[in-house]
Amino acid sequence: MKATEEKALSLRTALALVGINMVYASVAVFTKLAAQQDFLSWAYIGCFAGAIAVMGLYAVLWQQVLRHVEIGVAYMFKGTSLIFTMLVAALVFGEQITTMNIVGSAIIISGVLLLARS
Repeated sequence: MKATEEKALSLRTALALVGINMVYASVAVFTKLAAQQDFLSWAYIGCFAGAIAVMGLYAVLWQQVLRHVEIGVAYMFKGTSLIFTMLVAALVFGEQITTMNIVGSAIIISGVLLLARS
């Protein structure tokens, strides 16, 4: 029974780390939107403020996770933010996902899975 509880906790921790990196990836959306606005316009300031707010949320969530996870384990999930950023760029901005993007994402996911299992 205890092993099952540990696996559930491990899965919950992994999902929390992935979720936090999704939050971090959303900063790219705000900064890209800000870059498309006239400098210091209200739209620019709003997008920039959104990026800062999301970074603040990310920092708080990251600190909470680090209370419960070894830093090496937490940082191995940082690569997933690159995958989420690529997906958001494709969905929101219509940017292309290339074969090399897919290969790189597969390598990142494989590395995270390998490290998570050990």
